[in-house]
Amino acid sequence: MAIIDVVEYEIGGTRYALDIHLAREIVEMMPITPVPRAPDYIAGIINLRGEITNILNLNCLMGLPMQENPENQKIIVLVAEATGGSNVGIIVDNVHSVLQVPEENIEQMDNSISTEAYVKGIIKIGEDKTGEEKSLVIWTDISKILSEIVGVSDVVNNPEEETGNITAA
Repeated sequence: MAIIDVVEYEIGGTRYALDIHLAREIVEMMPITPVPRAPDYIAGIINLRGEITNILNLNCLMGLPMQENPENQKIIVLVAEATGGSNVGIIVDNVHSVLQVPEENIEQMDNSISTEAYVKGIIKIGEDKTGEEKSLVIWTDISKILSEIVGVSDVVNNPEEETGNITAA
């Protein structure tokens, strides 16, 4: 039985997860400098310990509503291998935990839905005494989002195929 490690985060009141090997670190929200003429999904740039980091608005990328009260917002900084070598972070409403999920608790999505919705699967978390599932977490395909929307190849799974970098402008 394989165990999958994911980071559980929230956007618009819904819980999502991403592969833990894609996350370099989680930082508190900080002032973001907007980049002129950047697409809507680029929130701007930050200076993270001396490194300029592009910040993507995950709400915009996934077509989800923006949070009205951003006090708990966090930035999940992705590993450079996932972003074609660029420093990239994604804004989420909140980060809840790191989950270790048994593979049998993940419902894989069929290709027709997963390609359109950037969903790798649905994670079932917990059970009550009758065996009913307590909550569902949508396992997002961040690599596919970056690949299709931003133009980064799937370098996490195919490092030799690196073709592009994310740039803010």
